[in-house]
Amino acid sequence: MSNAFKNCKTVLVTGANRGLGLQIVESLVNGGFYPGKIIATARNPGEAKELQSLSKNHPNIHIIPLDVVSEESIKKAAVEVEQIVEEDGLNCLINNAGINVIADFETVTAEKMLENFHTNSVGPLMITKAMLPMLKRAAANGVGLGIHRASVINMTSLLGSVELNWGERAKDFKWYPYRTSKSALNMITRCMAVDLEADGILCMAIHPGWVRTDMGGQEAPLSTEESISSVLAVIGNLTEKDHGTFLHYTGEALPW
Repeated sequence: MSNAFKNCKTVLVTGANRGLGLQIVESLVNGGFYPGKIIATARNPGEAKELQSLSKNHPNIHIIPLDVVSEESIKKAAVEVEQIVEEDGLNCLINNAGINVIADFETVTAEKMLENFHTNSVGPLMITKAMLPMLKRAAANGVGLGIHRASVINMTSLLGSVELNWGERAKDFKWYPYRTSKSALNMITRCMAVDLEADGILCMAIHPGWVRTDMGGQEAPLSTEESISSVLAVIGNLTEKDHGTFLHYTGEALPW
């Protein structure tokens, strides 16, 4: 299974300075997934020490600056990505960058809602729009849907599921900004799936599980390695049947 990425010449991962994004880059280069060029973005690449040291050992990692809430930064990043991917285009865009602005009903404010929405929902949409010419170029050659052609993978959360936010499950995470931003990302994924299907670009949303990261906390059951090896296995095997879906890191479908 691990060689599923060998037909994937170019991968772009946002938010690659820490947590799941860093683990995606690390697993791609060390886990036998064999993609060609890996473009890793970070808001401040100079401060991304672990990512920098990883790129020193792996010349196929290209680090570029990207602030997902800045239109100017997204435009600049698109120019840099264009120079890296050239005629191959972009096979796999993983919109991973995200934040968690924790606020319950008592503490939530308009500012907190908008801050989380801008990073987690609007950011991935604007980045995908900016990368679309490169995704289309990659999709122009090939049949079917998948990372061998062109794909947009949105890292979402089970906490964005409207259906699952009920009963016992609802009591633990009363996170208005985060939950709604991920619900919005799920809808964006579905909308993009409708719009990009004709171009041969697969779009889907994946939940990486509850993972021990700065955001997930130390009591989470999964290590970043466990989560991401499963996530990459799922991404590597995506086909037409997975277009427009919301999947668990195990590959099972999740309710919207």
